[in-house]
Amino acid sequence: MRENLINLSYLISAVMFITGLKMLSSPKSAKYGNYISSIGMLIAICATLLDKNIVSYQLIVICIIIGGVIGTYLALTVKMTDMPQMVALLHAFGSLASALIAVSEYVRLYYHLTLYDTTTIILTLVIGSLTFTGSIAAYGKLQGLISGKQITYPFQKTLNLLQLLVIVGGSFYAFFHPQDIFWLVVIGALAFSLGVLFVLPIGGSDMPVVISLLNSYSGIAACTAGFLLTNYSLIVTGSLIGASGMFLTFLMCKAMNRSLWNVMFGAFGQVVSASGGTGSSKDGKVVNVQGYTPDDATTVLESASLVIIIPGYGLAVAQAQHNVRELADLLEKKGVEVKYAIHPVAGRMPGHMNVLLAEANVPYEKLYEMETINPEFERADVALVIGANDVTNPAAKNDPKSPIFGMPILEVDKAKTIIFMKRSMAPGFAGIENELFLLPKTMMLFGDAKDTVVKLVNLLK
Repeated sequence: MRENLINLSYLISAVMFITGLKMLSSPKSAKYGNYISSIGMLIAICATLLDKNIVSYQLIVICIIIGGVIGTYLALTVKMTDMPQMVALLHAFGSLASALIAVSEYVRLYYHLTLYDTTTIILTLVIGSLTFTGSIAAYGKLQGLISGKQITYPFQKTLNLLQLLVIVGGSFYAFFHPQDIFWLVVIGALAFSLGVLFVLPIGGSDMPVVISLLNSYSGIAACTAGFLLTNYSLIVTGSLIGASGMFLTFLMCKAMNRSLWNVMFGAFGQVVSASGGTGSSKDGKVVNVQGYTPDDATTVLESASLVIIIPGYGLAVAQAQHNVRELADLLEKKGVEVKYAIHPVAGRMPGHMNVLLAEANVPYEKLYEMETINPEFERADVALVIGANDVTNPAAKNDPKSPIFGMPILEVDKAKTIIFMKRSMAPGFAGIENELFLLPKTMMLFGDAKDTVVKLVNLLK
């Protein structure tokens, strides 16, 4: 009876996980999806505590309280601009937990290891260790602790390949000689090293793909840990995270028209310093770009029939989402139709702009995906770009030599007037100049996005 009750609890938690994941597909239901998934996890934890031989419930309760307090504090204080870093840390700690499970089970089963135990221990240790350090490196890049540029050095790929081969060869040896601790230590150490070395060559523009890929890896690590512990709920949870993360990774790659191999090993994307108010034309000549004032932009916005707002990472950095919502409300009161164009890889993680605008209570019906909104730009009077650089660059369509050529973009260049909010003429994370800056119909509003939007709001009032 007790075993049946525990298995039923795992089944209920699995159903709640799947239901919660489904509800995350829409901002309207995402909050309740989180609630359902959290309750499912609580049920799974309680069932596990009843299922296993617990050494000390007091220690577990203390750890739950400490972890709950830390998690609550971080969730309440994290800025929207720092959400990608938060996700990277969550991946890191989840993967570290899986790796530690592998170590503890190895110690517990040392004298009674079976082939099944050894296999799951090795897989969990390697995947968990690699994902932990890879996620920490991604956090460092996103937080600015590590350069956002691609970090390369001589024989980098060769060194990575050699480490990978040693891990594979060492795993085969450890499989047949599980009591040889030396090789398990070597495998774990190399996996830790490889996680960092895989992420360092990846530039800032590819961080959304890296985040979703690490998400998948953390799920796979949890799944193998579930097989190691014979915990059905952990197997289901890890499988869901692994599959959804991998699916999202390929969607991100498709959105950039690049292969996963190119993202991981192409050393693409860089951070470039500001270049003031000048730009370079296609023939290489330096062109002075005129900066406009909020008064100029207000006149254009008030006379428009359709305004399409294109949010980017600059919007997140400036924390201007609430002000943009106020700007849109004022325009609508004046009879202007307002829509939001969302590119799949805008921001620093998948869905970053959706979450940002949802925080400002922007109606979900006004958020349009790239395929839906692109035909609308031809009839748009104004395309208002706020910090979105590479995802609007026409070079992706016009310049075969451009590193982003072939990447699907928001076709902002088709709008009658383009208002581009930006701090300077600095290129985006891809390290190339945006052709929109030099178009005669583009109005450059230089300065902090939030300050500029506030000025527009005051002028419209």
